Amino acid sequence: MVKKKVNARFGARYGKRIRAAVLAAESRYAGEKKCPSCSRTSVRRISTGIWKCSKCNVKFASGAYDFGRVAKA
Repeated sequence: MVKKKVNARFGARYGKRIRAAVLAAESRYAGEKKCPSCSRTSVRRISTGIWKCSKCNVKFASGAYDFGRVAKA
């Protein structure tokens, strides 16, 4: 039986649940996000809770890993 690797960079350390939680959080902020100002998919995460559109250079404050509710910074 072949086991599915959850997150290979941590190896056998830290446990399966924690590695799965890290993988889920990283996949949430790594995807393409739509800018609420210019409506293009060019928003990137700068740091925890800070998001920036590379086209219109507008910064937003939102969730740490998720680009949900937006407040202009």
